[in-house]
Order: sequence, then C-alpha cells, then structure tokens
Amino acid sequence: MSDAIEITTLHEMTPGELGDFFALLSDKQVLATKDGKPYYRVTFCDAGREVSFPIWSDGTHAAACRDQWQVGEFYKLRAELRDSNYGMQLEIHRIRPVEENDKQDGFDPLMCAPRSRFDPEAMYKEMMETAEEAIENEALRELVVGIYESHREELLVLPAAQFNHHSYLSGYLEHVLNVTRHTRLLVEQYRNLYDDADPPIDVGVAVAGAMLHDIGKLRELATGPAGATYTASGTLIGHILQGRDILREAAADSEIDEDTLLRLEHIIVSHQRLPEWGSPKPPMTPEALIVHHADDLDAKIQMMVAAIAEDPGDGEFTSKRNALRQPIYRGKKETSDEEDELDES
Repeated sequence: MSDAIEITTLHEMTPGELGDFFALLSDKQVLATKDGKPYYRVTFCDAGREVSFPIWSDGTHAAACRDQWQVGEFYKLRAELRDSNYGMQLEIHRIRPVEENDKQDGFDPLMCAPRSRFDPEAMYKEMMETAEEAIENEALRELVVGIYESHREELLVLPAAQFNHHSYLSGYLEHVLNVTRHTRLLVEQYRNLYDDADPPIDVGVAVAGAMLHDIGKLRELATGPAGATYTASGTLIGHILQGRDILREAAADSEIDEDTLLRLEHIIVSHQRLPEWGSPKPPMTPEALIVHHADDLDAKIQMMVAAIAEDPGDGEFTSKRNALRQPIYRGKKETSDEEDELDES
C-alpha cells in the first residue's frame, strides 16, 4: 500500500477520518435489495470495534469481495470511517491481505481475540516473585521457575480454556496466579494452625503445585486468532497427564528428591478431584486438597461473575444458559428516581 498514512486502529478512528489499519473480515453475507439486486454485507473488526456495511454489486470492490475476500482472514485497509443512518460504515479506498512484514507496523494475528484485564508481564513477574519467596526448597524452586522460563512467551498469551472460565488471552496466567495467591494464603494459615502435624504441611510444595497444576495446557491448547483450540494430544490425552509429562521431563535433570516430586505430581493429577472431571485420583495430601479447592473456587467465581455480566435480562435471577448451568441471583435491579416517580404516578 503506497503513499503510506500513519498506521492507526479501527477502534481509535473517528467519523470522517481516513486511515490505514489492520482488520479481520469476520463475516460476509450474500443479500439482496428490495429489487432483487444482489450485494454483499461484510463485517470488519479489531479488538475494540466492529463495522458492517454493504459492498454493492456494481461497486469498485465487488469482484474482489466475491472472489478473494475470505472470512477469518486479516487485511490491511485504507478506508474512511463514516457515520450513516445505518451506523458506522467504511468507505474502502484500498485493501489487501496482510503480509509478513506488516508485523513491523504493529500487526498482531491475535489482535481480535479477547484479553485479560490484567497485564501479563506483571502477572508473570508476580509468579516469579512468589516462587522466590514461598518455595524454600532450592531444587523445587529451580524446577518450577525453569519450567516457566522455558515457556515464558507461550504463558504470556495462553488462555486458560477454550470455553467456560478465563477463556481469553493471558487467561491462563490470570487464573493460575489467583490459584497460587489463594493457595499460599491457605497453606500458610493451615501450616500455622497445625504446626504439630507430622509430616508438616509443606508451603513450598503447595505453592509449586498451584503454579504447575494446569501446566499441561501448554500442550492441550493452541492459541490462535479466535482464542484457544484443542490440539490433537489435548483431545486424546488432556492437560492432566501432559502436565505430569512436562514435570517429569523437566525433573530429569533436577536434583529434586523423589518424595517431593511424587507429592508435586499428585497435585497435578488430583487437582480436578473427580474422574468425570479428568482426575484419575482424588487429593490425598493436605497440599493437594488446598490446590484443588483454590482452583475450583477461582474457576467458578469467574464463571459466575461472567454469567451475571453477560446475561441480557434484568430480572432477579439470570437464566440457566451459562457455564455453571444454573440461575444466579443478582437481586432486584436498582431504579432511578425518575423511574420511581413514574411507578408512583
């Protein structure tokens, strides 16, 4: 695209502005006017805006739209954003598929996927600080930190799931950091409460287990423009066994003792507790039990908050159409003073 204009983003443009930007063609439909004349209705989007508009059959881009534009592909556009009686529309001046060198201008193939509210770099930093502070066993700490460092770039963007909870970019770190925070809080409390336990409740093993309980999702899930999708091994084997594999592979060159490694493996294989949830064994150590409940609580709280936020109704309860498959009570909707006055009249 020659005569370059400074690169902008679709969601930052204002009506009347002409800009160069990258966008995903998310939809293309063949429709017809009242006179039976066919046309395409296309939708381009980025992370913050979606614009739908017609491509008329006698227009400049009609042939390319019909024969070349592919839903799910990214394009570089030079277009003017216009506010019409039918909403925002784009007047396209130039358009082409994205190219490899567009990454130098800021193109990101994950640009349209929803993201965590929290900065992934900050979350990763807190995870590493927690390992340094809470895992006293040097071999165990080096094992956990080594696994994280060897997969750092993947972990910064990995969703926690394809659907249900934390199913957005960096959702893995958001979820695992929450589980690690809660695990540390609980295990330190119970370590002090049962200070005569033999063997003592191990803070380091519990924190390490929290950090690694979902590590198999590195192999279970693939991160793409639409978020997470299951890999073949993810579908056939799942993240629990693959998490144990990752741990064992990393531990092959570690000085960690056998009992500590066994306890850590047990946290991974038991963290979902039930066979129907994927765990071959239930939690059989205090550390594993704490990680299970911290994991289950964080996942379900996120599902519940999301279900309330996404439910379109305004009644006291949400519908059952959510990840928890149950209605959730949110209470009576607060009314404004004006609405109260209308009710009284």
